[in-house]
Amino acid sequence: MSELRTERLVLREWRESDLRPWAAMNADPEVREHFDGVLTREQSEASVARFQAAIEQRGWGWWAVEVLETGEFIGFTGLDPVDEDMPFTGVEVGWRLARSAWGHGFATEAALAAVAFGFDTLALPEVLAVTTATNLRSQAVMRRIGMTRDPADDFDDLTVPDGPRRRSVVYRLPAEGRHPAER
Repeated sequence: MSELRTERLVLREWRESDLRPWAAMNADPEVREHFDGVLTREQSEASVARFQAAIEQRGWGWWAVEVLETGEFIGFTGLDPVDEDMPFTGVEVGWRLARSAWGHGFATEAALAAVAFGFDTLALPEVLAVTTATNLRSQAVMRRIGMTRDPADDFDDLTVPDGPRRRSVVYRLPAEGRHPAER
């Protein structure tokens, strides 16, 4: 897999030049609001190494996202197997964008490309998305890409300290549930 392209975006392998803006994103408390705090530069670099290793091994994973017109790195989007400590299995779609990229439809556009790859190339029967119950922005993206939530799937993530971020919600999109235009 070299890259996925949408009308405005490129989902691609990570580059050395992505490290600085990725670290800046992960140092932003608003970007990291629904996670366990901000990351150091070293933690951000380690995450990129893991992301790139997964892409090299499987041919897919958390891809860097850039704006096609400008080449600006704006975050990541992609697919990844659900962590083993979750109460379900499958492959999840996810995204994290710099604040400057919020509100432009980039997360939805990139997520749709990742989901299409999951169904068309990987032949996944379903794609999941998981976030905190308080992350309403991500839940809105999940609904925009056609995912639905069954509250019976919601769970308390015991790897997260007790508090508002512990409750997690799960959205699902079965392959047969895709909008016909996305097939």
